[in-house]
Amino acid sequence: MLQPKKSKYRKEMRGKMGGVASANNKITFGEYGLRSMESAWINAREIEAARRAMTGFTKRKGRVWVKIFPHKPYTQKSTNSKMLGGKGAVEGYVAVVAPGTILVEIGGVEESTAREALKLAGHKFSVKTKFVKRTDI
Repeated sequence: MLQPKKSKYRKEMRGKMGGVASANNKITFGEYGLRSMESAWINAREIEAARRAMTGFTKRKGRVWVKIFPHKPYTQKSTNSKMLGGKGAVEGYVAVVAPGTILVEIGGVEESTAREALKLAGHKFSVKTKFVKRTDI
């Protein structure tokens, strides 16, 4: 699964998720992409599941680019523990996604194949997504 090799600070604050994507909002590598329509945290497990769904459907034809990376650690305290003793241990990593962010791209396949592969990948993410072409943006 995706996670940073090193992190300067082990735990981060939750932060705010407002506005629309100003970076990573254009298709740069492939011909087709999957655009996020809402803001959320996307787990490293969701990213890997979407990547596997796409490569499995295309039978490893074409090329797949994952445009998001889970940098942000999230913590969780154990169940049945009292609300003292500070913050919990790092549970996993998430990517913070704003509306308009391109999540994954695909190239080297025809549009019908790309549309179906990205539809399968969209089911794996916890956000509403939209199929986009490079010419549309």
